Amino acid sequence: MNTDTADVILVHGLWAPALVMSPLAARLAAAGFRCRLFGYAGRGQSIESNAERLRRTLRDRRPAHLVGHSLGGLVVLEALNSSPDVPARHTVLLGTPARGSVSGRRLAANRFGRWMLGRSELLWRERAAARWERPEPLGVIAGTMPIGLGRAVSRLPGPSDGVICVDETAVEGMRERITLPVSHSAMILSYRVAAQVAEFLRNGHFLHDSR
Repeated sequence: MNTDTADVILVHGLWAPALVMSPLAARLAAAGFRCRLFGYAGRGQSIESNAERLRRTLRDRRPAHLVGHSLGGLVVLEALNSSPDVPARHTVLLGTPARGSVSGRRLAANRFGRWMLGRSELLWRERAAARWERPEPLGVIAGTMPIGLGRAVSRLPGPSDGVICVDETAVEGMRERITLPVSHSAMILSYRVAAQVAEFLRNGHFLHDSR
């Protein structure tokens, strides 16, 4: 099957409906991909429950690429790493807190913040580096424009997208990681991000001349 016409499943982040991924889906569709939005309850359900739903979706169709934004990237990682038999093609994570999140931990320091995070709160805590344990290529995009909730909570250490620090996006075993001057929420609206995602889904590499 030609990867230019492959299916792509897009997984949104916390506090957002699946439709928030529509702008990115539209740009990928214009690049020749067939896109489907996957919705889940970020606050109300555990990552294991959401990952199991994603696994069922993947098993019911031919192998697809996956793109996960923020918490959605953790759902993708859990779904694929825990079930190596689930078919998948290339995967791209956008601003995913693979190593936890300083801003998430600070938000969870009070009762209202824990309520906002819901059952996802544990996922934002500091933890050992996530690992990619599949043979298919994994690409990671991190933002460096510090505009977002994390900056409102407190100053973030090092380069960040305003919510997630660049260092927090690293996944052991990833094929490549690039940084782009976009904020956390703007990633899914950016044409530069969309172009990089499309390139990685086609060829398993990013466009290095636009770093």
